[in-house]
Amino acid sequence: MLSSDTFSRLESEVRSYIRSFPTIFTQASGSWMTDEKGDRFLDFFSGAGTLNYGHNHPIMKQNLVDYLLDDGIVHGLDMGTKAKRDFLESFERHILKPRQLNYKIQFTGPTGTNAVEAALKLARQVKNRSTILCFTNAFHGVTSGSVAATGSRKFREATGTILPNTRFMPFDGYYGDEINTLALIDKQLSDASSGIDHPAAVLVETIQGEGGINVASKEWLVALAKLCKKHDMLLIVDDIQMGCGRTGRFFSFEEAGIKPDIVTLSKSLSGYGLPMAIVLMKPELDIWQPSAHNGTFRGNNAAFVTATTALNEFWADDTFAQEVRDKGQKLQQRLQQFKETHPAIIEVRGRGMVAGLVMANGDIADAISEQCFKEGLIIETCGPKGEVVKLLPALTISTMDLERGLRILNIALLSVCGRKATLKEKGAAA
Repeated sequence: MLSSDTFSRLESEVRSYIRSFPTIFTQASGSWMTDEKGDRFLDFFSGAGTLNYGHNHPIMKQNLVDYLLDDGIVHGLDMGTKAKRDFLESFERHILKPRQLNYKIQFTGPTGTNAVEAALKLARQVKNRSTILCFTNAFHGVTSGSVAATGSRKFREATGTILPNTRFMPFDGYYGDEINTLALIDKQLSDASSGIDHPAAVLVETIQGEGGINVASKEWLVALAKLCKKHDMLLIVDDIQMGCGRTGRFFSFEEAGIKPDIVTLSKSLSGYGLPMAIVLMKPELDIWQPSAHNGTFRGNNAAFVTATTALNEFWADDTFAQEVRDKGQKLQQRLQQFKETHPAIIEVRGRGMVAGLVMANGDIADAISEQCFKEGLIIETCGPKGEVVKLLPALTISTMDLERGLRILNIALLSVCGRKATLKEKGAAA
């Protein structure tokens, strides 16, 4: 129980994570968080993917402190500042040029949903059409435009109004491996009597995070990009949670070899947990009039400082990305071993350093998360029924801490679900 009733007395009932992790945190460093009682927790949640480089990375912290002590610009709307220039030049040097990507960069309001709203607005302007195709189990944010493209009934109903101008289509694997969902979509788009107005764009996550760690195959993503060209639709990739290295490459779509028309980034972009979001767009799509889409906090210069540091420290070459891929492979292997041992695990999903254990139902997943917290591990659930135990450790986590967290998860699985008997045990029983 929380040691204070302040939160229940004063904070809205909408609060969420405090219910899953009922303690009061005071400090955090790397992959560890400490509460006011001095108890330490290993973090396999990373601020829902916002802390890819862990808590309070020392070099980012020092550069930020130095910037503030030097009276650096903190708030500047979209005025020119040295911090912004440094970020733009570093992003071009370390991210765009090595990947042969030609994008203009738009700074939006500081959260992911702000970037999605801007991307949808831009796509509708460019194509002069209103319909956006989105996917089952998608999550793109909770402001009106973003939630209209979000599949979860909980978020949609919370708006209390009609959510127009989106059409939902089946994501890769939604009907099982035997059904080609893109063939179904192509059929509807090709039929003038299908009832679907010509879409301006398709909005997609390559891996659906909140939707249950549903991974789109490379083949599906390549075919989706071709489908967009066939039907004159823009391809928008929402890389807010899965970008910035989570899948083992800076962009989650790199492995498929596609080049989206528009990309949204946020969460771990600042590298330090500071609010920051951008939209990347092909130059010919940049038809904005000055200030046509603005926002008071589209110039978080403190975030520019830490984001530039993250780019210089981790993305100057492929070394860090390869380390993430190696750790991700070990993570996936260990979870497959868990599946062989624990009867309640239906499926292991993921790529790189994002993974999900699909359980029989949400009650089991919640019980595992709760038991992990009691054992000192912060881990959350996701999926349409909350049935997926979601792993998002920091990309910088040590091999020792990664294994420690997996041991705690294994203990929780044993406590909640039991395990399968091994062949040796079965033979002894016979």
